[in-house]
Amino acid sequence: MAAEKHDSTPSPPGSPDAGEVAARYKMICELGQMVTSEMNLEALFDLIIRQTTRFMACEKASVFLFDPFDEQLWSWASTDLKRNSIRISKSCGVAGWVFCSRTALILNDPYNDPRFFRGVDARTGFRTRNILCIPLINSKQASIGTLQALNKIEGGFTGQDRELLTAASYYMTIALENARLYEELKALDRAKERVIHHLSHEIRTPLSILASVLGSLKKRFQTGVGANVENTILRGERNLGRLRSIQEKIDDILLCSNPSGGISSNVHQLAADLLQEVLDEAEERDPALVQHLTDRLAAVNRRREIAEEMVALEPLLQAVCRKAELSMNGRNLCIMRQFDAKAAILTDRRILESVCEGLLKNAIENTPDEGVVEIITQDRGDEIRIVFADHGVGITPENQALIFSGFFHTQPTMRYASKRPYEFNAGGAGADLLRIKSFASRLGFRVEFTSRRCQFLPTDEDGCPGRISACPFVQAGNQCLFSSGSSFAVIFPRIRDAHKLINN
Repeated sequence: MAAEKHDSTPSPPGSPDAGEVAARYKMICELGQMVTSEMNLEALFDLIIRQTTRFMACEKASVFLFDPFDEQLWSWASTDLKRNSIRISKSCGVAGWVFCSRTALILNDPYNDPRFFRGVDARTGFRTRNILCIPLINSKQASIGTLQALNKIEGGFTGQDRELLTAASYYMTIALENARLYEELKALDRAKERVIHHLSHEIRTPLSILASVLGSLKKRFQTGVGANVENTILRGERNLGRLRSIQEKIDDILLCSNPSGGISSNVHQLAADLLQEVLDEAEERDPALVQHLTDRLAAVNRRREIAEEMVALEPLLQAVCRKAELSMNGRNLCIMRQFDAKAAILTDRRILESVCEGLLKNAIENTPDEGVVEIITQDRGDEIRIVFADHGVGITPENQALIFSGFFHTQPTMRYASKRPYEFNAGGAGADLLRIKSFASRLGFRVEFTSRRCQFLPTDEDGCPGRISACPFVQAGNQCLFSSGSSFAVIFPRIRDAHKLINN
């Protein structure tokens, strides 16, 4: 994890004596002990910065990290700067030069060097007399930021200082890697908790209604079929449909993960157990009704084998769009289409429809009213891409790493619990996304994903009003459309002359 090169700037005379060097290396060893023993990461980085200023005998020290989404360096830890208070281009100033070149740099007269950026001094009121900057290289040999010491108290920075700060940068990189892993673990814990709450809510509600419906049926069978029995049955069937939708997603995920079968259906078994109370008494009174309900449960449990065929994309996607438009319940959205009339792929039609419906529904639910959703097919020679792009608030970098990891959703369960499908922010668990990822591994297509979070709503707790004209941060609709959003691309290998195969 060492810096790969060193700048050739000559060191000024006046190197420290052997006793001073030994004392400084002792402080670096103490820095290593801090990294391995301090569990509070916020406190740890403050300790690292203070220790760095001590053994470097300088006024200030700071760490800038690279943000790949904005391609900027931002202040992570510093003697006097607040976290994220300074953001500069990855190629700006001394930090940018060191980050890009992966080369340590000493400037003992920075204002006369074109690589020095005076803007930070102008903002902070601090006057930089000299600077030593070291690249931070992680275990994968990637440049992730810089560590710098500012204003040596006596004289200028030397080659010996550069070696000391390079040694310290190893510990800083280890601490940053630990911090990243710790944040990922916290995010996974939050995702797991949301999964439990979501599935509990999603299954408990329809099962409660189903139990009530079947209890009502039992009473009606005991006293004769009443006039409203048909409505009662329909209500039960609707909630069985909700259970079926949840279970189908789970089945698809498990089926693709374990093609040999062996999938349990605990949800359906529970529904069947509820029916069991009715069967013994009701079969003689209304066998047709009991058989109907039994067949419905059996149909939920049936699995369908994957069957590939040549599928023309334009008519399929047009049908998917029309279905979504009919289900949007008055949403004020524009679905823009750009389809290649000749594009076709070899796949299972039912699965492709399911994938496209899920991604379009996801895009609609993440786009505020007055917004735009785009569906585009692209023929890139050796592959065909179906792109679903929304112009919603986007997904935070923390959540992007988890988006395909399981039944993941970014909001508290009760925030979307009362919403209907296709409403803004109605998206619940990420079952559709995990389902699509599972299909991809089975059918040989791949999914690519990009997202940019709205700068005014940086966290999941920041709420969008759901209509662009109601947003207090934008003056015109196009400011929202081009500031954030997410894009999912489903990518299939291209079959040559596929349109001829379809026509034949």
